Amino acid sequence: MATIDEVRTILGEVLQLGNRTATLDEQTPLLGNLPELDSMAVATVVAGLEDRFGFYVEDDEFSAEVFRTMGTLADFVDRKLAE
Repeated sequence: MATIDEVRTILGEVLQLGNRTATLDEQTPLLGNLPELDSMAVATVVAGLEDRFGFYVEDDEFSAEVFRTMGTLADFVDRKLAE
């Protein structure tokens, strides 16, 4: 499964997006576009990414830019996996 597909699954589960999960693609804006993605949800998404992919995210590693789009979030995950 491609990274973006796994990220999509995690977002769908954490944010309880239901059928809307299928509409998320690389260009989909996240912060400011998905009302469910508040600060608590961001922390839960990060925890889900850590669990699924087996890496640890330092507080200073994620920012609004990481959560700008689905693509930027998937790219972040790929960078973490390459470390």
